[in-house]
Amino acid sequence: MREILFDFGRQQIPIQVPDQADILRMGKAEALANPETKIRDALRNPIGCPSLAQIIRQKLQEKSHAQAVVVISDDTRPVPYTGEAGILFPLIEEMLHAGLNVSQISILVATGTHHAMSEQTLRELLDPRVLALNLPIYNHDCRDRSQLISVGKTEIGGEIFLNRHYIQSDIKILTGLVESHFMAGASGGRKSICTGLLAERSIHILHGASILSSPRAADLVLEGNPVHEEALEVARMAGCDFIVNVTLDANYQPTGIFCGDLEKAHLEAVNKLKTYAAIPFEHRYNLVIGQSCYAGINHYQAAKAALVCAGVLEQEGICILATSHPDTDPIGSPNYKSMMKFLGELGSDSFLKTILNPEWTFVPDQWEAQMWTRLFKITSPENLYYCSLDIQASDFAWLPGTDARDFAPGAKDLKVLVEAALAKAVDQLQERLGKPPKIAVLPDGPYGIPINTP
Repeated sequence: MREILFDFGRQQIPIQVPDQADILRMGKAEALANPETKIRDALRNPIGCPSLAQIIRQKLQEKSHAQAVVVISDDTRPVPYTGEAGILFPLIEEMLHAGLNVSQISILVATGTHHAMSEQTLRELLDPRVLALNLPIYNHDCRDRSQLISVGKTEIGGEIFLNRHYIQSDIKILTGLVESHFMAGASGGRKSICTGLLAERSIHILHGASILSSPRAADLVLEGNPVHEEALEVARMAGCDFIVNVTLDANYQPTGIFCGDLEKAHLEAVNKLKTYAAIPFEHRYNLVIGQSCYAGINHYQAAKAALVCAGVLEQEGICILATSHPDTDPIGSPNYKSMMKFLGELGSDSFLKTILNPEWTFVPDQWEAQMWTRLFKITSPENLYYCSLDIQASDFAWLPGTDARDFAPGAKDLKVLVEAALAKAVDQLQERLGKPPKIAVLPDGPYGIPINTP
């Protein structure tokens, strides 16, 4: 046996895996030395547009009391907003040096459909030097109509409603992380607007069953991806003056800072990401062990890691998913729960047929249940061994999957739980196959994307 470290951001768990297991790990990406210096350089020498200072000075010439908004991600993304590699304070400082007053700058949290960030969470998320400026911080609320304003129509989405504060600001700056995304291909760039600042009713269209049924709506795919293309169209309608995006390595250290034009800087970041996030593999595996990593704060978010596992899993193979869900609700919203119950009752094929029916009434968060069907079309739900100490055992009466505590009754340690599930899976597969199973371990959660290279 050998030891593999599963890093959940808030805790690290060493897992013993068989020696013959293939470890499908992201490529090495060199972390930036002196990241704060690199951030300041990128702000002054951006990609595809004038420097941030030039943009701000031009805006102030046109309107001396111009208002600027800086859009940030919520705590489901490990964006470095504080610490030595924090992108937020150098950005705000550059804005002040360019002529803006503190009273002209606000921060807007792109929550999408997620819950608002509490004051305590924001204090943990943001640089103390930024907090000391007492800038107003707003949470986007996709359901509050008073916060929303129409920006026009798209062919797919119809009339698009976005955050009013963002649209009415004179200087619009987006920040975020560029990582693989199982629907949009990659996060960052346009996604800070769409879906980060969308109205819930507009999000419904972008996350509709038909658009997500496209095989191009997948990790690391931009060309021909309808989710990416719709998001980009909406972002163009909303406008953006400047982005500050980062790529990270497996230790959440910046590997690149990409500032400048919404599309050009984002594309460079995606190209950088592909150089190490894509994991080549030659064959599928009977047993795949993955983990939900930093972003998997609940079952809803863990679907991303499950789909990465699905990419290398043999038909009717076993998937073991190690999770840590510190969210206030370790499963997700009431809508998500109802859709997962519905999925469990109908099975994948009938569930998909139902939500693809034009007469189906869209349910918020149905998209994540739809994503789980990609795994369950490869293997039966009972072959998902879900390792969680946060979800109540009674919830697995309706959540598709097998509670790994069935294999380790009374377990209070995630390491014990995962290793018990692994032992059970190896025994079952050995008996079924008549030989040792092919095993893969994906220690980078949803961030490393297996790419088949036959």
